[in-house]
Amino acid sequence: MSHTIQRIAVCGAGTMGAGIAQVAAAAGFDTFLSDINAAMLEKAKAGIYKNWNVAIEKGKMTAEAMQAAQAKLQFVTTLEQTPVDMVIEAIIERLDIKQKLFCDIANWNNEQTIIVSNTSSLSITQIAAGVPHPERVAGMHFFNPAHLMKLVEVVEGAATTTGTVQAVKAVAEKMGKTVVLTKDAPGFIVNRVARHFYVENLKLAEEGVAEMRTLDALCENAGFKMGAFSLMDLIGNDINFAVTSSLFNAFHQDSKFRPSRIQEQKVLAGHLGKKTGKGFYDYNK
Repeated sequence: MSHTIQRIAVCGAGTMGAGIAQVAAAAGFDTFLSDINAAMLEKAKAGIYKNWNVAIEKGKMTAEAMQAAQAKLQFVTTLEQTPVDMVIEAIIERLDIKQKLFCDIANWNNEQTIIVSNTSSLSITQIAAGVPHPERVAGMHFFNPAHLMKLVEVVEGAATTTGTVQAVKAVAEKMGKTVVLTKDAPGFIVNRVARHFYVENLKLAEEGVAEMRTLDALCENAGFKMGAFSLMDLIGNDINFAVTSSLFNAFHQDSKFRPSRIQEQKVLAGHLGKKTGKGFYDYNK
């Protein structure tokens, strides 16, 4: 199976989906950002255009390049009548919803269309189960913010072919990303390794060893660009908590992956971080 990728659809206009669409359009792909919520599309469009204008102000992008990228990007509420060469899914971290979307995408496109998930921790093999031609399903895990972070994990599921992996890798590299290939495993590489950075900081806060600002300051002083609590607020506590919970279950409740009660309370309260104005820190001040 040979793959020529020119048209890319991104499903989900949240923080990650919008960032991925921005990168895809800037790389010259005909890009369709899709979301059933029109208001989310408008918010995503405003955010993408703002990011491009900031890049121009910093001398990292020309006005001509921005105009070219804008011409490549369309915002749609359905992909049913929009056949593409690759679909990048960036929706809610629920296996059943992702599987349904993947089956819908398979029905709307031909068997050559590559379908990838930006999931942080769910099994690519499980997502692909039941999808027609699962050999064209893979993981393409970007990091937040997608337009700035260089790393992309390309994940090979049990049924994924080498051709699919190489095609996804080529797309990521055309986007200017650094690619790491990984097999399908809980948390892949980065989230599995990084989980303890979050979990241990949360344990220190739970035990009252130090205040969150102190823990963040210590991490930053040691060379980390951001402390754990600032980073969780940037990622979104709902997303971070969901990934930790997923790994906890995937490793049969291994205590080293135990989700934090502090973070769970933040999620239940709707204090998700920067996107809601409040998380571990208050951004409304």
